[in-house]
Amino acid sequence: MSLQSQPTTPTTIQATEWTSLPSQYRRPGGQSEHSLHQKRGHPLDSFLEGPLYIPSLGRLFVVDIPYGRIFSIDVETREWRLVLAYDGEPNGLAYHHPTNRILIADFKQGILAFDPAAHPDPNDAPTSLVTRFHGERLKGPNDLVVTSTGTVYFTDQGMTGLHDPTGRVFRFDLPPANRSQPHIKLECVLGNGPSPNGLVMSRDESAVFVAMTRDNAVWWIGI
Repeated sequence: MSLQSQPTTPTTIQATEWTSLPSQYRRPGGQSEHSLHQKRGHPLDSFLEGPLYIPSLGRLFVVDIPYGRIFSIDVETREWRLVLAYDGEPNGLAYHHPTNRILIADFKQGILAFDPAAHPDPNDAPTSLVTRFHGERLKGPNDLVVTSTGTVYFTDQGMTGLHDPTGRVFRFDLPPANRSQPHIKLECVLGNGPSPNGLVMSRDESAVFVAMTRDNAVWWIGI
């Protein structure tokens, strides 16, 4: 199968601000583990990432990496709501439709989950799903994607790069949400990535495309 296509001219758009983090949620001069280790000690008032829109709720969800926060935004009123604040470094979000949960790729805590329709107390901790592979802690998940049948793929980026090309891509199937202490079997589908970052499924779900940051490339993984 050829992946080549004819080049197209990109459409130029004028981007405008749709909404921004309200001042009551900002932390001017703030420090966290993330800012100390990832930003060389530079203060961060916030670092928004991982947008996820759920049409049935009419809300856009985003993460704030350095302070372990999940926000939701009403797409009509643009009102912000703090959904979760916990000890973590959330990065990517994905909606797992079979269990109606949002999955979190968290650099510090692994793969987590919460029910967005339950209106959780912001101080509640999300449910931990995956923290280890063969007994060893994950390097630091970055992003994740869910197939139409509910299989989850996620990147385990950590601090890998050209000096340490051991970044990984995993997949697993998630049991029903009502099952206590579910057993999740991880399968490593890639183990030599120089900083695997974002990922997306092909339209026919026959492959995963992974943004390999330090390789300045997109890798194709047939599934």
